[in-house]
Amino acid sequence: MKQDVKEIIVQLCEIPGPAGFEEKVALHTKTLLEPYVDEAWIDVPGNVIGVRKCGRENAKKLLFDAHIDEIGFVVTGVEEGFLRFSKLGGFDARVIPATCVTICTEPQIHGVISVLPPHILKKEDTESNFKLEDLFIDVGLSHDEATRLISPGTHGVVMGGVQSFGDNLIRGKAIDDRAGVAAIIRCLELLDGVELDVDIYVMASVQEEVGSRGAATGTYAISPDYCVVIDVDHVKTPDTKPSETIMELGSGVIVTRGPNMNPKLTEAVIKAAKENDVKHQINVNAESNSGTNARAIQISKSGVATAVLGLPMKYMHSANEVASLDDVESAAKLLSHVAKAMRGGVIS
Repeated sequence: MKQDVKEIIVQLCEIPGPAGFEEKVALHTKTLLEPYVDEAWIDVPGNVIGVRKCGRENAKKLLFDAHIDEIGFVVTGVEEGFLRFSKLGGFDARVIPATCVTICTEPQIHGVISVLPPHILKKEDTESNFKLEDLFIDVGLSHDEATRLISPGTHGVVMGGVQSFGDNLIRGKAIDDRAGVAAIIRCLELLDGVELDVDIYVMASVQEEVGSRGAATGTYAISPDYCVVIDVDHVKTPDTKPSETIMELGSGVIVTRGPNMNPKLTEAVIKAAKENDVKHQINVNAESNSGTNARAIQISKSGVATAVLGLPMKYMHSANEVASLDDVESAAKLLSHVAKAMRGGVIS
């Protein structure tokens, strides 16, 4: 059952699902997974988990993880009809003034993050960054009506879907990391009918943007032997410094090397990429954690051999994230080759 990767991404990104409020996107993800797995379920925290059994007794478990939550906000109060809010995840105050947002009421209410025009600002204020605590959401309602319709604790996201852009690129919200979920689904399609020596577990995890909470609990329950996390990663733009990044959009999936990634599994991933002519790039993370779910997965129980793949992305954590469909395909192919390379359930 072939599914168009771009269409999967479009469908997933249209569904509001910030950290802690992923239920609707989880239900849709489960539907997308079901044709390719023996069983799929949603656990207590809200992770979507699927398993494809290989049929071998005591088979090793290989987990593929990508997160389904997106950055967003939660309403904390109403002042003169305007909404105060707090962020859910890495909401960037520099890029959100005048951005359209969706308040997830029933029915939805749309708003605009208010900002004073430069004409009435002091010169020094036009040259300084915004602070989230100074911003409000204008929903075009009176104070009484806003208070009646929108209660504290209501969540929301930036508005917008996903559109084609440039040379086989896409742009829009929530591509971080629903493009990763799409890559895993495409991988399962590539593996359809292929005999494997490992059980494949898939986790579309929740609350990555607020601390990898879903990945921590889901991994504990699955208890995998190996895991490949796929998330987004930064790429070069004209304003980046040469020391900041050497990754390129459209140049293939990124494989990260460093002390937070299991060296044996990482080298097996790179070997699979080379032997199967999968377009890929190498990134080095020498000191910090990966900034992905790998930080929670690799230390689950007695430890999980974990590797990290990155989808190259521009403008991360904005309403117009940019990624390449070619890179998504490279990621899917590499995941499938990693699964096939585990002969007898052993890294080779």
